[in-house]
Amino acid sequence: METEAHPGSARFFAALADLVRHGEIVVDRPRGRPHPRIPDVVYPLDYGYLAGTTGGDGAGIDVFVGSAAGAGVVGVLLTADLAKRDAEIKVLVDCSPEEVEIARGFVTGVLGIGGHLVRPGEP
Repeated sequence: METEAHPGSARFFAALADLVRHGEIVVDRPRGRPHPRIPDVVYPLDYGYLAGTTGGDGAGIDVFVGSAAGAGVVGVLLTADLAKRDAEIKVLVDCSPEEVEIARGFVTGVLGIGGHLVRPGEP
């Protein structure tokens, strides 16, 4: 049995796409560079934030940027970090399917925080 996505999901992803389209992505942790507080952890994708926005931690909304130029917002990772005692979203922009999995693996396996992937059109 196939289920349809909730209309709220479509509005959510349309709003995110609008924020990305009309905002500036600031990459402050380029692919291949170490984490600022954990030098053994290296970012597999460009990582940064959307300038002029506010995420769950009070800073800009977090963004992973891949190499699939023009793909736009392809999903979000919903994260829960017990050490920081916070929950956030990390927007996946211009990520190929492989890069989506790389981002998910980085968040859950390398950083060791809870991460749930949600893609546009999913119920």
